[in-house]
Amino acid sequence: MLARRLALGVPALLLGGAYVGEYVFGLFPCEMCWWQRYPHFAAVGLVLLSTVLSPSRAWIALAALAIVVSGLIGGFHAGVEYGWWEGVTACSTVQFEGGNALDAIMNAPLIRCDRAPWTLAGISLAGFNFLLSTAAGVAILLLLRRGREA
Repeated sequence: MLARRLALGVPALLLGGAYVGEYVFGLFPCEMCWWQRYPHFAAVGLVLLSTVLSPSRAWIALAALAIVVSGLIGGFHAGVEYGWWEGVTACSTVQFEGGNALDAIMNAPLIRCDRAPWTLAGISLAGFNFLLSTAAGVAILLLLRRGREA
């Protein structure tokens, strides 16, 4: 039961926090921020599948692995933000929603992957994702190993 709750709760809360940051505080995601979200979406889907498909332990384990993958991507992204290594060269912009396409392109903010838009105690959002997702994914796998998934 605890493993399933963690496997659903952690990615749901992290995705919720990402969307609050984006839509409430204007912290628009870069390309690597999006990469971190995709495994969390997958984890939520896999946990939901575990409620209807057997064996539920396998689906929860796959969700835990997806959470770890998101954490590892976050670790890579944090390293790029801290200047430890070079990241991707792509930048993201907000989506175009009608009107003049050229004006939208020219006025769209460029979101750089090598700049942390927000930090707490020197840890970026990508760094927090690394810490939380990796720890949660490993904890879920350990709970499954002990037989505490349902």
